[in-house]
Amino acid sequence: MRTLLLTGYLLFAGLLPFSVQAEELALTENPPELYIVKEGDTLWQISSLYLRDPWKWPEIWDVNPQLDNPHLIFPGDRLYLVYVDGQPRLRVRRGAGSRTVKLTPQMRIEPLDAAISAISLERIGAWLSAHRVVSPEQLANAPYVIAGAQRHLLSAAGDLFYARGIFPEEEVGYGVFRTGETYVDPLTEEVLGHQAVDIGNATLLERHEDELVHLEVTRVTEEVRNGDRLLPNEARKISATFYPRAPEQEVRAFMIAVDGGVTQIGTMDVVAINRGEREGFEPGYVLAIYQTGEVVRDPVVGGKIRMPDARAGLMMIFRTFEKVSYGIVLKANRPLSIMDKVTNP
Repeated sequence: MRTLLLTGYLLFAGLLPFSVQAEELALTENPPELYIVKEGDTLWQISSLYLRDPWKWPEIWDVNPQLDNPHLIFPGDRLYLVYVDGQPRLRVRRGAGSRTVKLTPQMRIEPLDAAISAISLERIGAWLSAHRVVSPEQLANAPYVIAGAQRHLLSAAGDLFYARGIFPEEEVGYGVFRTGETYVDPLTEEVLGHQAVDIGNATLLERHEDELVHLEVTRVTEEVRNGDRLLPNEARKISATFYPRAPEQEVRAFMIAVDGGVTQIGTMDVVAINRGEREGFEPGYVLAIYQTGEVVRDPVVGGKIRMPDARAGLMMIFRTFEKVSYGIVLKANRPLSIMDKVTNP
């Protein structure tokens, strides 16, 4: 049986030691010399008080040799702006409430022991641990819910239901999914995959003839419906630990979908990008968002001319699939929309 491995921290690997680039950091106009960490703060918010490019926060935090993990900070900790070899750095002095944090093999939406996270994680928790992008074949061939036991609604843990399809002998744990959006490349029209929306989890209890199995709901986010698909639990390590960094390769991509189907995209919205692992995309990539310049009429010589593309925001990739990646908008200077361009920062 495959198992799902989870990490205990929802923190960026910018929290881990690494060498700092020689590039000079640009500070904001009036950075605070002292900041006391508050409950609800994030590394992104704190770094934005100091840096014009807050996504470079691993560099400004890279000086605290007296601490095992300088980025594992807590409400009440004091942050001092100092300079090391002429470069700005944040030095951490532990507050009274700080304490050592132990890892546990569980998925938590909130960081353990009140340590602050890199960004607000309410929006991406499910996307990290549950939602998937699968091929049309995977979804079409997946087993499906056929009926609730005694025709009961399936809306709570402990509910029983029947499903039909091919269930490997060694598999007993399954995720329940509903077919979501179909991701299509806007340039090539290639089908990049189907969104499999997380509905819950179930455990296989017994097998019957005609490919029927009996299952029990163990977790549910909304009512399970007939026709919902079942996929084996993934054997992969779920982590919200990222190195925020610019891609090494040239990126030319588009935002092709947004969580919730809204028309305008803003800060902390989750978006899908038409590039994935086959193009070398990795979690932690920071990308600039550009809006296509509008076409205007030249009032002097006549005719029409397209204005240059305008930089409109910043995003970070947090999960990748073969042909699609999910990112979160870290900054939006104006309302964004589907088909805005994504490129190197």
